Amino acid sequence: MNKLSRLEDTYAEAFSGMYCRVLVTADDKKTLERSAYDATATPGTVIGRVEGGIESWIDGDETPDGRNGAILQFWYDTNNIDKFEVELSYRIRQDILVKPFTRVFDASLNPEGYIDTMKHIGHCGDGFEWEEELYGRKMIVVPIAIPDFMIERKLGYSSGIMGANFWYMCKTKESVLNAGRRALEAIGKVKGTVTPFDICSAASKPETNYPWIGPTTNHPYCPSLKTVLKESKVPEGVAYIPEIVINGINLDTVIGAMKAGIEAVLEDEDVLMVSAGNYNGQLGDYQINLREMFK
Repeated sequence: MNKLSRLEDTYAEAFSGMYCRVLVTADDKKTLERSAYDATATPGTVIGRVEGGIESWIDGDETPDGRNGAILQFWYDTNNIDKFEVELSYRIRQDILVKPFTRVFDASLNPEGYIDTMKHIGHCGDGFEWEEELYGRKMIVVPIAIPDFMIERKLGYSSGIMGANFWYMCKTKESVLNAGRRALEAIGKVKGTVTPFDICSAASKPETNYPWIGPTTNHPYCPSLKTVLKESKVPEGVAYIPEIVINGINLDTVIGAMKAGIEAVLEDEDVLMVSAGNYNGQLGDYQINLREMFK
């Protein structure tokens, strides 16, 4: 069967967002990994929080302080810079600052503006913090019990694309992880993108019976409801419908990542169809047609 014949003729909706691209460094690999994974662990924009992802791991010869590092992206889905600044500070304070010997540097590419980290992060020093020129950057030194946390005073932010996605409809349980991990590896090679949900098992919809929760399950695509719903949209033979969500620095980058991920999942014969999440064009700023990207 032609791989592309398994692509549904549909589109993914994607949204405008803004992001900070930062570099985290640490003395050792384990601390660096914990800092990066913890800080990006919760994909939270659907509940008004920051979400993040790991763009890449880099060697010490590419970092200001000569230590191994991780490039992270933190995203927010509105233009409320003040709210973004507060939410971002929680991730840095609670997940990076508290890890031994970590530092945070700006890694913005074409920033449209800057967040001043003193108010919500630097002042964790309770007034004893100071600013110093270090590693060729203007750094805030926050005195803590394992001396000392350092963060660059200004972190750039830019506009980008978030929420692009595709669903890969699986016949077997094994293909959920096997195909999904191949897709994540392929997407990870596209610079400027992150996958905040990793392999996501819970596609959502905007309309809900419980508005205080926010988005709830996209019930027509739940395989366990196929036999009880007249409106079920689960194709014959499909038992699992995972989703991969992609955020990226611009539309071309996101489309390239989607294409790489889709090609990867289609290598698995137990992936019966690839589709995407959309809301009839009513919510997203962009519509990315699955078939058109392969023409």
